[in-house]
Amino acid sequence: MEALIAQIQANTAIAVGLIFASAALGTGIGFALLGGKFLEGASRQPELVGMLQVRMFIVAGLLDALSIIGVAFAALLLFANPLLTPLGG
Repeated sequence: MEALIAQIQANTAIAVGLIFASAALGTGIGFALLGGKFLEGASRQPELVGMLQVRMFIVAGLLDALSIIGVAFAALLLFANPLLTPLGG
């Protein structure tokens, strides 16, 4: 039984690490593309910078929300796993 719990803990730690890595990588790529396209649009049409900036911040908020959801899911896996709680408590 102890070996099974250790295996579950190890797999959970690997899953949490993969979730953190993919959230960070996806957010980084998303912000890079977002910033590049914003600068490209601002240089092509400077009169639209205000509208583009508002839309850029909305998309940036959605990108951050996606990574925060991933972190919350990883925390749920790590700390609220019923298989990892002690049997007596």
